Amino acid sequence: MTGESLLSVRGLEAWYGRAHILAGVDLEVRPGEVLALMGRNGAGKSTTLKAIMGLVAQRRGTIRFAGHDLTGLPTHRIARLGVGYVPEDRRVFTDLTVRENLEVGRQPPRPGVPAWTPERLCDLFPNLAELRGRRGGHMSGGEQQMLTLARTLMGNPALLLLDEPSEGLAPRIVQQMAAAVRTLKAQGLSVLLSEQNLAFAGAVADRAVVIEKGCSRWTGSMAALAEDEAARRAWLAL
Repeated sequence: MTGESLLSVRGLEAWYGRAHILAGVDLEVRPGEVLALMGRNGAGKSTTLKAIMGLVAQRRGTIRFAGHDLTGLPTHRIARLGVGYVPEDRRVFTDLTVRENLEVGRQPPRPGVPAWTPERLCDLFPNLAELRGRRGGHMSGGEQQMLTLARTLMGNPALLLLDEPSEGLAPRIVQQMAAAVRTLKAQGLSVLLSEQNLAFAGAVADRAVVIEKGCSRWTGSMAALAEDEAARRAWLAL
């Protein structure tokens, strides 16, 4: 892993109407790194990912990805530059089969990043291999989460934005999701994930940025966060 940033976010602010949700988020994701964006429910984690992806109309600050200025770009152009986004609410096409859902996400290979095929994704998610002909609406929540991630990977992103990947999943599925994220990292993919589960973040992430009330409060390695009881109590404890 190099010290150069793939994604750099500086002074990110965002609003929903008159509600000022983000008031100054700073973070960097390095090539081949998993960065965990952590904080309590309502701290602004999901809004940060949406703002990076261009899904929040009112935003201000600097967002740079692979030498491109994303600030002000629409979502489809950000995606074409190589940013993949996996939302928390598992937006699968319920009337399409697993195989058809994957084909919807297919994009040409991208230089310098892993190229994904349905066959490779079924190796990554063995559950999906057994369900290729099943419609999305007839899958469990955990299976839909895996399918949403796999469909995003079919776009061959260089950076993956992963929103609350362990939320509401059975422990067995959480373990499978953690294993998948570690495999993606080993393949050279950079990941920015929002997460409340410290155990999950500790199992997959290299570093963490902790936010509270829409502002960055703490940045460091996951090992340092595990040792910093004061930081955990101040910004992560329920």
